[in-house]
Amino acid sequence: MPQFRIQDILDILIMSILIYQLYSWFRKSRAIQVMAGLGTITAIYFVTRQTGLHMTSWVLQQLGTVIIVVIVVIFQNEIRQTLYRFSKLRELVGGDSKQHCSGPNTIADSAFALAKARCGAIIVFQRTDPLDDHLSNGTQLEALVSAPLLNSIFQDGTPLHDGAVLIRDERIIQAACLLPLSDTQQLPQQYGTRHRAALGLTERTDAVALVVSEERGEVSLAERGELTTFQTADHLKRKLEALFSPADQQHKRTLARRIFSDLLPKTAILLGVTVIWLLLSARQGEVAIVPVPLTFHGLPNGMTLTRVSPEEVTVRLRSNSGLTPSPRLLDLTADLDLGAVQEGHNTLRVSLSHVRVPPGMTVVGIEPTSVRIVVRGPQKTK
Repeated sequence: MPQFRIQDILDILIMSILIYQLYSWFRKSRAIQVMAGLGTITAIYFVTRQTGLHMTSWVLQQLGTVIIVVIVVIFQNEIRQTLYRFSKLRELVGGDSKQHCSGPNTIADSAFALAKARCGAIIVFQRTDPLDDHLSNGTQLEALVSAPLLNSIFQDGTPLHDGAVLIRDERIIQAACLLPLSDTQQLPQQYGTRHRAALGLTERTDAVALVVSEERGEVSLAERGELTTFQTADHLKRKLEALFSPADQQHKRTLARRIFSDLLPKTAILLGVTVIWLLLSARQGEVAIVPVPLTFHGLPNGMTLTRVSPEEVTVRLRSNSGLTPSPRLLDLTADLDLGAVQEGHNTLRVSLSHVRVPPGMTVVGIEPTSVRIVVRGPQKTK
């Protein structure tokens, strides 16, 4: 049974956090299905490799290279968004650093006025994630948010009514924007294209989308791929104020709440990573024979090292875990102290302690166990 070090606990926690971030970002999108498929193929590959099914493991290994290229091409936008989110590290350091919402009262009242008049609408609030790769065919407005402007945009028959309005930094940036549709199969049939578009954008980014249904006169808010229906404008106002409160209020969220929210997937990911770590750590690593050059230090002043035989030794290394790198990939040296050498021929003993190896590696043998050197003393002046 492997022993846990502090480094091992940190290793498991870091991997669990990274995997959970990927899961939380993509659990409502097509990317999570692809990731699940890749995980299944990877598990099958390791099983076939360990059980000696050489042809199957070889085919899966070659197939994996092709799949990676295909994924990079198909999901380039999602990959770019992921790298952007990791660069921000918002979830790890305490939330969004910049969020804006123009007039929750104005927007909430306008939404319910549109719902009462049975005018469909989508209002998108950009937060920290860039949306340029997810919006198309928008018309630039750059106008201040106002109830008359929103009502006129979404009136049936106007040029800009069909599409979404984008609000960023207290202004209406674009109108008539087309949004990506959600691929979820769990959306009830009464929800149409507007709701699927709002979910599609919030599944891919941290944006929030307000949806007004013209068929049912309902007002809903899409966030992180989830839809919430509001019955009154006051309820919607409080929700918008909570979502877009200043950064100092966002930071009041306690550490315990961050840790224990969404507890089931976090626990499952942590257990999964721990099991994988235990399986890899329990597997004995390879034993390798590698040549290691000799280095020297401590040569007395005035003396010169003129000859070394042999110039390298052969070392047998064992990996204590399947997680450690291959011994053949290490850049090792055997360092000997020359502080006690005499002028002329010397024989130095080479022991296992002279070879420094990283944690997880053990030196089990070394040949030869001694080297011969020739040292020339200081030249005498006449």
